[in-house]
Amino acid sequence: MADIPLRCHCDRLRGIARAVSPSAGFRFVCYCKDCQAFARFLERSDILDAAGGTDIFQMPPCQVTFTAGSDALRCLRLSGKVLRWYADCCRTPIANTATDPRFPVVALIHSIIDCAADGRSRDARLGPPLCRIYERSAIGPLPSNAAPPPSLRVFSYRATKIVGWWMRGLARPNPFFDDRTKAPRSVPHLLSPTVNWR
Repeated sequence: MADIPLRCHCDRLRGIARAVSPSAGFRFVCYCKDCQAFARFLERSDILDAAGGTDIFQMPPCQVTFTAGSDALRCLRLSGKVLRWYADCCRTPIANTATDPRFPVVALIHSIIDCAADGRSRDARLGPPLCRIYERSAIGPLPSNAAPPPSLRVFSYRATKIVGWWMRGLARPNPFFDDRTKAPRSVPHLLSPTVNWR
């Protein structure tokens, strides 16, 4: 396990993901329309793969800390259950979280994870993606090296991880929510349904 730097594109927002290894989290690629809409809203289509997929690494919230620039944190909602966080300074996508800080998962987006800080690849630091989801929403042919569809084994593995994180109390502290009030550190902006972000 190792600590990995987190940094936005302009380096204003910085942090650390602690004790990261392939077995300490859950990496996958999501092709859902909301992830694609998030990238378009931020004008950051470069974070998507050729088919519109977003590379995501899920880990416990307590292992993520921001050390500088947290005043640039912003979030939006495209649906009722997910908050999508980004750095307002340079519109770098950061993570997805549940609206409830008790849910023990932070889904870090690859654009904030500085895996190359020590010269190692994303696969070496996080392991290869274990699966892909929502591939029916892909905007093009999947890459030849695309992760496999989710299997019962993979779903069980993820569920076991999340239950373990919850039982060990790893949902807190959560860098995206106020410790005292439990409110998001930025008021969620709801994208208007009349705007065609999808």
